[in-house]
Amino acid sequence: MTEPELDTTLEPSAALTNSVEIRRPPILFNRTAPLIERLERALGGVFVSYWCSPHASMSQADVAALDHVLRRARDTHAGSRRIFLFIKSDGGQGTAALRMTNILRHWADEVTALVPLEAASAATMLALGADEIQIGPLGYLSAVDTSIRHALSPLDHTNDRVSVSHDELVRVVRLWHEHESRADPDQSVPGADQPIPNPWGKLFDFVHPLVIGAVDRASSLSIKLCTEILSYHFADRDRAAQIARALNADYPAHGYPITLREAQRIGLPAKPLAPEVEELLIALGQTYAEMGQRANTDHDPRNYHSNEIRKIIETRGLQLYYQVDIDWHYREVERRWSSLNDRSSWRELRLIAGEEHTKVVHL
Repeated sequence: MTEPELDTTLEPSAALTNSVEIRRPPILFNRTAPLIERLERALGGVFVSYWCSPHASMSQADVAALDHVLRRARDTHAGSRRIFLFIKSDGGQGTAALRMTNILRHWADEVTALVPLEAASAATMLALGADEIQIGPLGYLSAVDTSIRHALSPLDHTNDRVSVSHDELVRVVRLWHEHESRADPDQSVPGADQPIPNPWGKLFDFVHPLVIGAVDRASSLSIKLCTEILSYHFADRDRAAQIARALNADYPAHGYPITLREAQRIGLPAKPLAPEVEELLIALGQTYAEMGQRANTDHDPRNYHSNEIRKIIETRGLQLYYQVDIDWHYREVERRWSSLNDRSSWRELRLIAGEEHTKVVHL
């Protein structure tokens, strides 16, 4: 009598996961450390990098991570209270940007943001907290207008909730009123004597009122965050509020690139990056991108392991990075991927007596 075969479609077996060598991303501290030393000599202050891969976003967890690195910078840069912060991120949580600004201001008397690449959305908010923003030819900030995906948001064709932005809602109402104002009052149209319905009432047929309220609140929060962050170094609160409103309402797309010239036009303290510094930052960003490459290991069509560095915060002598280290299993009955054996964590790399030492840190 033959033994029944094991069902390996439910969970990946230990034999399966152990039989394949797991791919791992490269740790390139030996290449980033010399670049940071050269940057500190060129800039004349403490250098800190904050880099997020395209698969990561700024979050509340980054606040404690940044503080961890800044404490190390304090120990290795005695007496220096000027920080140069390299920012590369597509954005994330605006409230995290405010908390990170507060941490930076705690440890430094003067902060300069270095933007050789993208510093978009919430990363733009973080840059607003700097006394000076140095932007390179490839660098840009972005608008910070808000869109949210609410539990009551409309559904798309795949039955997923769509994001709704404040700008989209305002534009619909404005177009409605413009069409109303262009209507010919003398034109004989059946029912023309009836009052034109409230556009918001019509919108409620497609967008839940609570979603509209949540979007309006999120927009107010975005303006408040920008104003508060700018107030760390802007004595003129009215000027800070004017810049905050411009970033929230003056651009027709959330991803509109605010380059150096536009940043200066709206009143930000922006200057061009020095060519030598820009070259070093581009090289550093490329090295981080190499570290942040995806390193997936396929076991079979239903199981794979993901190993990827998604965030890096670094100063001289210390590199802190967040590494995704997790198994994924496809559940056919539920038609979705589920995570298993999640060992993702912040990991700290230091150079001690000429040797690299890595450990998991709990923040």
